[in-house]
Amino acid sequence: MKLTVVGGGSTYTPELVDGFARLRDTLPVSELVLVDPAADRLSLIGGLAERIFAKQGHPGRVVTTSDLDAGIDGADAVLLQLRVGGQAARNEDETWPLECGCVGQETTGAGGLAKALRTVPVVLDIAERVRRTNPDAWIIDFTNPVGIVTRALLSQGHKAVGLCNVAIGFQRRFAGLLGVAPEHVSLDHVGLNHLTWERAVRVDGEDKLPSLLASHVDELADSLKLPASVLLQLGVVPSYYLRYYYAHDEAVSELLSKPSRAAEVAAIEKQLLDLYADPSLCEKPALLEKRGGAYYSEAAVALASSLLNDTGDVQVVNTLNNGTLPFLPDDAVIEVPAVVGSDGCRPLPVATLEPLYAGLVSHVTAYEQLALEAALKGGSERVFEALLAHPLVGQISLAEELTGKLLAHNQAYLPWA
Repeated sequence: MKLTVVGGGSTYTPELVDGFARLRDTLPVSELVLVDPAADRLSLIGGLAERIFAKQGHPGRVVTTSDLDAGIDGADAVLLQLRVGGQAARNEDETWPLECGCVGQETTGAGGLAKALRTVPVVLDIAERVRRTNPDAWIIDFTNPVGIVTRALLSQGHKAVGLCNVAIGFQRRFAGLLGVAPEHVSLDHVGLNHLTWERAVRVDGEDKLPSLLASHVDELADSLKLPASVLLQLGVVPSYYLRYYYAHDEAVSELLSKPSRAAEVAAIEKQLLDLYADPSLCEKPALLEKRGGAYYSEAAVALASSLLNDTGDVQVVNTLNNGTLPFLPDDAVIEVPAVVGSDGCRPLPVATLEPLYAGLVSHVTAYEQLALEAALKGGSERVFEALLAHPLVGQISLAEELTGKLLAHNQAYLPWA
C-alpha cells in the first residue's frame, strides 16, 4: 500500500509517521512518500521518518520528493496537509482582522476566508493531477479550512473526504474522564468543520454526557473558555471554535493582548526542526504535542483503513450533506459520524438539530458557499459578499474594510487581486 503526504515537510508529519508505525496492522503501508517543495525541511523530516519506522520495526519504505507527479503516481491515498504561505501568511490571517475589531484566526472569520482563497486553487490543482495520474486514489484532506476545501474537492467530482481531529480529541478526552477504552465511546457529533457540538457521549449505547457534565463541567468549561453555566444550560459540549461566536469580543480582547498563535507555532517549529536534525532522535518528541494536531495520526489511519480496506467503520468525517441535515443544501459539507468504505462516506441519521444550533449552521454554510465561489472565481465583490454573509462580520463597513485588508495582504497568492 502506497500513501503520499502532500506537505510532508510539515513539522506535523512525525506525528503521522508515528501512527503509521504503531498501527501498521490496521494500515499496512509499504511505501510512504513525503512530498514538499521545501527541500531542507523535507530532508530532516524524511530522515526522522525513516528512523521512526526502523525503531518500531516497520518494514515500509520512506521516500521524499519535491516532484508532486512522481509522488502521487500509484498512490492508494493522498493526504493533504499543506499551508499556502506558511506560518508567515497565517500570522497575517491572525493579525489584520484584529485591526477591525474582528477575530483573527486561521480558519474562522476573515482570516479563515483568506486562507480558503489561497488554498482552494492549489488543492484543486493537486487533486486534478491526482485524478490524471491515479484516478482511483482517495484524497484525504486535513488542510484547513477543511469544510470549504472538502466542498471544493467534492464539487469538482474528486474522491475526497475531509478530516479534522476535534472529534477524536473529544472521544479520547471523554474516555479518559469515564475510565473506559476510547473504542467504547461514540459521539453525537454534529455541525460543520470547526462548528460542532457534542450532544451525546455514548458508552456501549448509554449516553454518559449528563453525568460527565455533572462531574466535570468546570474542567470542560475551562478548557473551552466558556461559562460552565452555559454548558449545563445547553446540555452539550461545543467545540473550542464556538468560543469565537459565543464570546467574540472577549476572544478579540484576549488575542490583542498576546502574540499570535502563528508566532508561537513558528517558535515551536524552529525548536522541532532543531530536534529533528539530531540523528539519534528516533521517535516523535514530546514538544510536538504543543504544535497541535493531537490524535491526528490515529484519525488518519482509521479513515484511510476504512476507505482502502472497505471496513464499513464509523468515522467522524467531512462529507456531503445529501439530506442528512434537511435544512441545508445537499452539496453542503457537514461534519458528522459516517459509515466509511471503499465507495466513500454515508452519514448516519442525525436527530433533528435544535434551532439554537441549526440557525448558526445555516448561516455559516451560506458563508462557506460564497467563500467557495470567491475562491473559484475571484473578484473583490465576491470577497465582500462572503464577508458580509459571515456571522462574525455582517456589517457593510466592516466587510468593506476587511475586504481591502484581505486583498492587500494576499496579493502574492491571488493573481486576480
